Amino acid sequence: MQASAGEPANDITGDWQLSVDFNNVKMPAILSLSKDAGGKLAGKWIGFGVSDLKDVNYAEGKLSFKQTVRARDAESTSNFTGTIKDDKLSGTLSGERGISNVEGVRIKPQAAAVGNWEIKTKMGEKDIAATLTVKADKDGKLAAQWQDGNNISQITDFNFIQNKLTFSRKETIDGNEKTSNYELTVKGDTLAGTVKSKDGEGQAEGKLIGAALVGKWELTVTSERGTRMQILQVNRDLSGLYGAIPIDKINLQDSQVSFKFVMQRREQTVENEFKGKLEGEKLTGDLASGFGGGSRKVDGKKLGAVPAGAPTPAPAEAAPAGAADANKK
Repeated sequence: MQASAGEPANDITGDWQLSVDFNNVKMPAILSLSKDAGGKLAGKWIGFGVSDLKDVNYAEGKLSFKQTVRARDAESTSNFTGTIKDDKLSGTLSGERGISNVEGVRIKPQAAAVGNWEIKTKMGEKDIAATLTVKADKDGKLAAQWQDGNNISQITDFNFIQNKLTFSRKETIDGNEKTSNYELTVKGDTLAGTVKSKDGEGQAEGKLIGAALVGKWELTVTSERGTRMQILQVNRDLSGLYGAIPIDKINLQDSQVSFKFVMQRREQTVENEFKGKLEGEKLTGDLASGFGGGSRKVDGKKLGAVPAGAPTPAPAEAAPAGAADANKK
């Protein structure tokens, strides 16, 4: 994959989806790399918790950093050394607990057209309300569905280039097939443009459903064992990540937010559920975990927008025995 337009070929900032192999058992993580105000590399390791990285260096395809993890009252430091080539990362993480092999890929930005769009079309005196759902497959190919009430229309000739969205919508009315051609421009969380059919030309505009929730959230998770930090990423299609664990669907109804995700510890596979409330750039609620220990209080603040989403990550793999305990407070 080539570097994005305007992005230097050696720019490694962004999120990387990792698979960490510890004693032949794999666990997921996210490596989030950024630059500070002075242009110096910085980073976070996102797994069962969040840890800031130190001494992040990258030159001539080689990456290194130090990772410090606090578990209860103890700290452990690991050193990563590896390489990046063609948006693939590989290396080793070595520390007191041993050596882990790390493989990763850059999380590619999703097209800005992806998501569920609430669209209103005006043709003369007629107003039509519908939902346009745009999805991307694992290769980034887009597909769409148009739903007007209980009616689902066929979408053909779907294209999205440089924020310009075009497609044709076919519907059958009283036995007659009708085609409407849309030309829309996506700007952030809105889209607008024209629609043409044999009935004439009209205007269409839409907004992204759940836009207020889309982005990255820094969570403070408090339990009887203490406090830890976590990152929640909400994609444009309302899928997401809790730490490095995929969330299939995040529900937003009025200001009420809920989602479920599955964690694995040792031989246990346990469902966790969050229920909370969205108020501006604050997210508060409770996280119920099947691991026990009671409900955890969650306070979140928005960090910013996710760069036009991200592909649905691969399912999380099991963590090595004791890994969840070592990172859990």
